[in-house]
Amino acid sequence: MIDATQLVELTAKDFASDQDVRWCPGCGDYAILKAVQRALAEIGKKPDETVFVSGIGCAARFPYYVSAYGFHTIHGRAPAIASGVKLANPNLDVWVITGDGDGLSIGGNHMLHVLRRNVDLQILLFNNEIYGLTKGQYSPTSKRGTRSPSTPQGSVESPVVPAAFALGAGARFVARSVDTSMPHLVDVLVQAHANRGASFVEIFQNCLVFNDGAHGAFTDKTVASEMQIPLEHGKPIVFGTAPQRGLRLRPGTLEIDVVPVGDGGVSIDEILVHDERNHTLATMLANLRPPEFPVAMGVLYRNPETSYEVAVREQAAAAGAVPVHRADMEKLLRRGRTWTVE
Repeated sequence: MIDATQLVELTAKDFASDQDVRWCPGCGDYAILKAVQRALAEIGKKPDETVFVSGIGCAARFPYYVSAYGFHTIHGRAPAIASGVKLANPNLDVWVITGDGDGLSIGGNHMLHVLRRNVDLQILLFNNEIYGLTKGQYSPTSKRGTRSPSTPQGSVESPVVPAAFALGAGARFVARSVDTSMPHLVDVLVQAHANRGASFVEIFQNCLVFNDGAHGAFTDKTVASEMQIPLEHGKPIVFGTAPQRGLRLRPGTLEIDVVPVGDGGVSIDEILVHDERNHTLATMLANLRPPEFPVAMGVLYRNPETSYEVAVREQAAAAGAVPVHRADMEKLLRRGRTWTVE
């Protein structure tokens, strides 16, 4: 006899919709889609308990390709729509899909406040450092000097560092991964889901057509092991193979140095130990960029607190427990200083 209450094990295919996936051949979004579907299966939430909300851009096609509820909303406003969904039904798993342009340009204000409020959402920001959907204009994360249709002589602006922005906005969970590292990305997504509050995940994604190789300095297979730091809570911050290197604070300063570890280098005891609860360290790691430094990958910061929708509902419940006295509207309008006009 089959127990009707027995849980059915889900697979990635259970979260694949019947829509043809339409991105440019070779786009990193294909790999991210697969990673998200695998993460959803591992998490075990049912498709009818899951919602994807997106704004505008290449990444925003995501809700069509996931077998779950979804909203394809307007430019930059996905965090606002997602906040409403979560407040209306806190039992839903709500994922926000956005890009560096959608989430940090027109949607920058919404992003700031959803992180500050700590709404229980998984926010995935695809960072390809370009506006792909509208044919290659520079974006808020484009490197200085980027030539594009909107900056033919090169961008003169300093780019936004998404992870640093999230930390500055008060995010309680900030992590990074890359489209070409499936196991790592799936693990980060599962950890983001486990966090109760706003989880911000920056995913370095390659736009093959308009910004190919933008992240090559640390994602190419030939350099990845030497230019990526795999962060682990409570473990020394080391990377590379031969020789292994690590991060330490320059004596007497708050500046980070890259130093060799072991034979001919410093002792492992001198290397910084990663602490996910250390906001200052997370900010320093977020701002490390090639070619001077490798890129910190994994969970940079995790320090949970009560999420927004929980606090709102607790407040509403407390207010509901207090007797409400109906006010006399006439008395209310006429209290204080009033005048009779003849």
